Amino acid sequence: MFIVIESNASLKLKFQKLHGTIVESVNPGSIINFLFQEDVIDPKVMRRLQRFSDDPQEQCEELLTLLHASQNQQAFVQLYVAIKHESNLQWLVDRIDNLHIEPGTNTVNVCFLNAL
Repeated sequence: MFIVIESNASLKLKFQKLHGTIVESVNPGSIINFLFQEDVIDPKVMRRLQRFSDDPQEQCEELLTLLHASQNQQAFVQLYVAIKHESNLQWLVDRIDNLHIEPGTNTVNVCFLNAL
């Protein structure tokens, strides 16, 4: 079980900022299955995404586009959890965690925290 301490809106901004990196780096097959399992995407969307299975980057881009258009209030929280489940994507989790949202704005800043 993962505890997520960020809001869906905050994570949505972070995923938007990292869109290109995510599209180039994430193989969306297991992510899509997780989001379906968690009722973030419905069977119709799942079938639509499966049409792109021969091109993982296009499939990932379509998934992100659909999530950004979604009204699901947990879409990006669940996407974050799905990525955390992928051990090979820990570096991406770290990048997401190191982005900082300026309070009261839609500005995302990179924040690197060094261990003292």
